[in-house]
Amino acid sequence: MQVLVTGASGLVGTALTRALRDRGDTVIAVSRTPAADQDGLQWVGWDGLAAAVDGSSAIVHLAGANIADKRWTTTRKAELRSSRVDTAQRIVDAIRVASDKPSVFITASAVGYYGSRGDESLSEDAPPGADFLAQLCQDWESVAHDSRVRTVALRTGVVLSRHGGALPKLLVPFRFGLGGPIGRGRQYLAWVHIDDVVGVVLHALDNEEVTGPLNVVGPESVTNATFGKALGRALHRPALLPMPPLIFKLRLGEGASILTASQRAVPTRTQQLGYTFRFPTLDAALAAILA
Repeated sequence: MQVLVTGASGLVGTALTRALRDRGDTVIAVSRTPAADQDGLQWVGWDGLAAAVDGSSAIVHLAGANIADKRWTTTRKAELRSSRVDTAQRIVDAIRVASDKPSVFITASAVGYYGSRGDESLSEDAPPGADFLAQLCQDWESVAHDSRVRTVALRTGVVLSRHGGALPKLLVPFRFGLGGPIGRGRQYLAWVHIDDVVGVVLHALDNEEVTGPLNVVGPESVTNATFGKALGRALHRPALLPMPPLIFKLRLGEGASILTASQRAVPTRTQQLGYTFRFPTLDAALAAILA
């Protein structure tokens, strides 16, 4: 299978392309600054997108500017949108004109689709939220569904990995015994082990019945306080010191909502469509990562 992957150099993209190569697939990686072909990847620039789409069996769209590394100014919001929605539109346009179309288009999304919903259980059928991130995810998915091929949207939670993402940033204060919940810790945090993110993508690539939105989150729902306690246990450190939400609001402004929002997302359709999680509990996921 020839799979075209955008965002191939990111956290999930790197793990996915490795898994694809390991099982014998050909991977074409799309980048603004394509590297020389290496590690089994064929790199192309966005100007070569249409030619790369034509003849590819599948497309996995993971590209997008980092959602949490800068304050959400008007300019930054435009960048976040362009790097996701506009690039998705370019892919859709390329699919429509391709003579040999891919059979499936898998796009990243996020549980931010639902907005902040307290302790409400959020399956894939739950309605969307109304804040900036929720609207961004709606537009992202809507563009992808115009591709006229089988489309899958990955509504992903916080990806746990030793190689990047949120977890390494949390380890420093926790290892010094300074970790704890954000605020009162009552908000729900949707998490997922990176191996299960890759696993869901491979499952969607290989099974024609998989279509539509999938909540890519661990089956065990936990609050922020529960997450902190689990991380403390895994590190054999206390997790008692609450972190004031104001710290994040001062740094990220509106963007602090990704850390303070409550999203009790559950992988209802993901499991109904046949995916079995390798790490169904948070303790198992953290133990595997921190071993």
